[in-house]
Amino acid sequence: MAVTGEETESAATGDMPVYQLRSPGSGLAQTIVMLASPGAMHSPPPHAEEVTRKREVRLMKNREAARECRRKKKEYVKCLENRVAVLENQNKTLIEELKALKDIYCHKAE
Repeated sequence: MAVTGEETESAATGDMPVYQLRSPGSGLAQTIVMLASPGAMHSPPPHAEEVTRKREVRLMKNREAARECRRKKKEYVKCLENRVAVLENQNKTLIEELKALKDIYCHKAE
């Protein structure tokens, strides 16, 4: 059998390569259609518009996530600043109380 690389009637088969096999003795030709993998026929390649749309949606979601992350970070920093202020006031009060107690203790000892 000989395979000829000529494609015949590719428009009728949807742009799939068609090859003819010829038997050396009979001279009859058998047509064979070469198919791609089964998944390739059912799912066409993604269109550029769809890829662009998906990219834009992904970028939009990423911007929103970044905005939310910045908002949460600001809230966290503000909370820490408030905690620092409270602890500084508490520390100041405790230092003053300690100083007062030392003065009282020192005066009683004399």
